[in-house]
Amino acid sequence: MESTKQNYTVPIIMMILLFGMIAFVTNLAAPMGIVLKDQFGATNFQGMLGNAMNFIAYAIMGIPGGLLLQRVGYKKTALIAVAVGFIGVGVQYLSGHVGQNIAFTVYLIGALIAGFSMTLLNTVVNPMLNTLGGGGNKGNQLIQVGGSFNSVMATFTPAFVGILIGEAAKAQISDVFPVMYIALGVFGLVFFVLMGVKIPEPHAEHKGISLKDSMKGALQYRHLILGAVAIFIYVGVEIGVPGFLNFWLSDSPVGKTTAGYVAGTYWFLMLIGRLVGASIGSKVSSKLMLTATSLVGIILIAAAMFSSPANEVSIPVIMKSAAGSVSFGLAEVPINAMLLVLVGLCTSIMWGGIFNLAVEGLGKYTAAASGIFMTMVVGGGILPLIQGKVADIAGYLPSYWVILLSLGYLLFYALIGSKVHKREEA
Repeated sequence: MESTKQNYTVPIIMMILLFGMIAFVTNLAAPMGIVLKDQFGATNFQGMLGNAMNFIAYAIMGIPGGLLLQRVGYKKTALIAVAVGFIGVGVQYLSGHVGQNIAFTVYLIGALIAGFSMTLLNTVVNPMLNTLGGGGNKGNQLIQVGGSFNSVMATFTPAFVGILIGEAAKAQISDVFPVMYIALGVFGLVFFVLMGVKIPEPHAEHKGISLKDSMKGALQYRHLILGAVAIFIYVGVEIGVPGFLNFWLSDSPVGKTTAGYVAGTYWFLMLIGRLVGASIGSKVSSKLMLTATSLVGIILIAAAMFSSPANEVSIPVIMKSAAGSVSFGLAEVPINAMLLVLVGLCTSIMWGGIFNLAVEGLGKYTAAASGIFMTMVVGGGILPLIQGKVADIAGYLPSYWVILLSLGYLLFYALIGSKVHKREEA
């Protein structure tokens, strides 16, 4: 038994790395919008197309990814996901070497392929870490470690992109090649390590119920359907708040580099929020947590929209010091930016709260509900596109009406929509 645990140390590290890569690649898409706007003269709507491609992949691969996992197992699914991720980032890298007339299209294709990888990774890393940990408290602990590393990489990515593109008048895709080199290197390392190690596979699922019947049964539950809509909206909020904060500050006197620092601080606050949420999760109900965070989020967004940008404050951000090291520093930003950054504390725990409320009482249909949820992650691509169109028409701060209305729905779901009207026997 002791040697088995030692043998699993390496794949556990690889899974935690992949947990981080999900955030690294996903959160690369939004700050890349700044590059797309500079290099191709893209609108705010077009600048979010790369992000949209990343999330549209979830709509296409969400349920097929679950079927693939059931059919070929954890290890093969993980290997396929890593290989697809390498190809996706590789195509994005190639977009910096092709002609200007097709570079934008090539980048979008790469973002879509990378999105397929992120869908498969999201399908496999949570249960695989749980299995490698032997389930129970140890498995849950590993998942929490992976989730924390995910938040660390989400914090790092926009700040790193901000440093790379600097304050150049016209940022180019080639400016962010170092980010892509890191992604390619990690994907390559993980692929070859996983090929050489033995991974325990979970027991095969009971096949007494078909996929069609399972999906049909799950969709009989009103609180699940409303919860699936809530997940669609939540992911769009999570991406849209820092994404357009980055766009807005990059086009302001604050500048692109500092904008990346500020957007990264949003993700850092999500890390803090997740750690706090994990510590109080056993004492505070999901309904209360979602209600409180939705309400506070509404207040913060409304205050950000109607405050004057002329009022500036200094906020602590993770930044690169003059000596080249990464440290905390102060950034002078409009008060609106500070309020938007604080929304990260609210969005941090929403996913778990929505999921728990939506699958309550589903019994044997819980697995089907998970597949539905993974598909609805596509909201992270569609909602920011809508916000981008509003920003093109009305401006950056008015575009947060999209976020305000979305948080209003999440508050509705917490208070009313999550009520369980019937339960399924497990």
